[in-house]
This record gives sequence, structure tokens and C-alpha cells, in this order.
Amino acid sequence: MSRSRTVLRAMFPLVLLMPLAACGGSAEGGDDRAQGAAAAPGFPYTVTNCGVTSTFQSPPRRAVAMNQHATELLLALGLQDRIAGSAYLDDAVLPAYRPAYDKIKVLAKEYPSKETLLGADPDFVYGGYASAFDKAQGRDRAGLAQAGINSRLNVEYCTPGTVGFDQLKTEITEVARTFGVPERGAVLIADEERRIGAVTARVKDKPRPSVFVYDSGEATASTSGGGGIGNEIVTLSGGTNVFADLKDTFGDVSWEKVIERKPEVVLIYDYGGTTVEAKKQRLLNDPALAEVPAVKNRRFVVLPLSSAVLGVRVADAVESLGHQLHPDAA
Repeated sequence: MSRSRTVLRAMFPLVLLMPLAACGGSAEGGDDRAQGAAAAPGFPYTVTNCGVTSTFQSPPRRAVAMNQHATELLLALGLQDRIAGSAYLDDAVLPAYRPAYDKIKVLAKEYPSKETLLGADPDFVYGGYASAFDKAQGRDRAGLAQAGINSRLNVEYCTPGTVGFDQLKTEITEVARTFGVPERGAVLIADEERRIGAVTARVKDKPRPSVFVYDSGEATASTSGGGGIGNEIVTLSGGTNVFADLKDTFGDVSWEKVIERKPEVVLIYDYGGTTVEAKKQRLLNDPALAEVPAVKNRRFVVLPLSSAVLGVRVADAVESLGHQLHPDAA
């Protein structure tokens, strides 16, 4: 299944960052763009992202954001005036970003065709999932580079080993630096760190329930492995992912494995056409799962999938899940 997929509250840095957007410049072309490049401090800037090295002579002026967490990170950094197009939302954008998002052109409900993407005249394409750069669809990073278009892939999809707060800091820092607004990235990181730290302090002495993440699946279960930020979110929230030994961000497991590991809680990812209630009923109506503690005790918790990926919702996810796993934590 393709990994291309509201939240409790909006993040305060938006209030701080949105007024700064005017200093970011507008999506002008030609000589205006070249003059802006000459005046931009801190450039040229070279960064290696997921094996691709890019040199930016100036901050991007016409970015296309593919996938929700890419769009929301650019909005969190106050860069709405640099977004030439957005694509593939999984649910509603965060309320604080909605006014800015409503002014952005939506290129496609899912991924745009190569022609539509190029028609937006981007100088930068930011993909949240690896599927954003599907070579078969003509959107691969090498092909974009040949067309003079820089790109970036969220580091969750190229980080060896586990993904945690360090990778979130890398993502925010490098995106902010690419757009010439490093100070905004620092503010955003500080707020994420403060909010996550408050949750971990509250739950540190609490028993850690075992958690099975149920993304989707009938014959098998698609779950969160140990390689993505979803696993770290469970840990920071005071739980233990029963499939943390899976190396990938997401993976398919047999229901027999779910039964063997006896999770105490089921975390359901909310997205797409299958409702949370339908996912609950699939588990409750399966006789084979009747003695699984989480199912037997009907202990279900929920996060939107857009909160369980490496982006500006990580603190939201930890706050929400921490409260659901430990409602009695002060």
C-alpha cells in the first residue's frame, strides 16, 4: 500500500512565524528572481538529502509540496508565499494553517501528473513520501534535476535505523535553511522539544502498555515498524510498540503474530475511506482475536495518520497519544 496519507490544537509558532512571511519574497520570475538570489544571505547553500546533493544559489521561490506533512511544514515556517502548488492531503490541514492553505493552488487530489507538476513551473519539489518521486510517473528526482528543478524527500524515508527527534530536527533545520529562514526553524524545533518533553516527564513513571498499531489490512495487518517516527511517538507517549523489531517504517504482519504478542492497546491510524469504527469492528468481530488483551478489553486509541509521520504534528501526536495511554497522568 502506498504511504501517501484534526489534530488537537494548532502550534503557537505559526502565530510567531506568519508575520515573517513577508520577508520571504514572492514567487516572481525572471530578473526579479535573479536579483533576489544575489541579495540572499547564506547562499549558495549545499545540502545532501537522501543521497541527492543539491546546491541552492538562492531560496526556492516556487515550491510544490507533495503530501500533507510537506505542505504543513512549509506553512509552519511561514512560507505560504513560496508555495506554487500542493498535492495529496490525507485530511484537513491544521486549523491555524487553513487561511494560508486556502490561497494555495491544489494541483491534484493525489499526485499530479508530470505535465501538471511541470506546469506549475516549480523550482523545488518537496515530497513527504518516497512515492512522491515515482520514476514510472516521470516524477523521479534525477529527472526533475535534469529539468533544473531541485527536490527534497522527507528523511524518514531514507534514514538507516530508527527515526526519532534528531531526524525531526534535521528535517526542520534543513528545510528552513534551504528557504533562507533558519531562525524560524529554530523556533519550531524549540516548541516541539518543549511540548514533547512535558509529556515524557508526565508519563516517565507510568507502566508502559504494549501497543499494536493498526494501519489497515484484512488478510494481514499493516502496522508501524521500528524504522519510522510512529514507533518513536509510541515510545515518547509512554507505550511500547509490539512490532518495534520490524526494520521498516511500515510493514505487514500476520494476525498470528499479533495474537502471539498480546498487545494491551490497539492504536488505530485514522485516514482514507475506512473509518475508525470499521477498523474497530474488523478486530472485534474476528474470533481469532477475541483473547488478545486490547481487543478483549476494547482498549482502542486513535491518531490521524497525518500526525504519525515526520512533520510538524509530532508534538501533537505525542500529546494526544500520551493522554490516551495515560489519562491519569498529571
